[in-house]
Amino acid sequence: MVKVGLLVEIDIKPELAAEFEGRLRATLPAIEEEPGTVVWFAIRLGPAKYAVVDVFPDDASRQEHLDAGRVRLAAIKDLFASPPRITRTDVIAAKIPSQQQRDCKSAD
Repeated sequence: MVKVGLLVEIDIKPELAAEFEGRLRATLPAIEEEPGTVVWFAIRLGPAKYAVVDVFPDDASRQEHLDAGRVRLAAIKDLFASPPRITRTDVIAAKIPSQQQRDCKSAD
């Protein structure tokens, strides 16, 4: 069950958007190794505007992810048009597929 989350809004210098997207995709394997990160989405909101949305079962998992994320963000700070906005969230309701459902879909 997920209880807390993060919303990270990121504005990128337009000419560096493709590089930023590549960096986001490259982050996925590390995120998959985090046992406390239940769901992680990197989404494009506009040509150079992005968001990362993730949820966790508890505050400790969120803090662990946030600490690692700050290191990752610091490594790409030259891509930002403005500093990322990080908002801690509470999960009110969620629909998350079970592991069995995810395994079946990935086998297709």
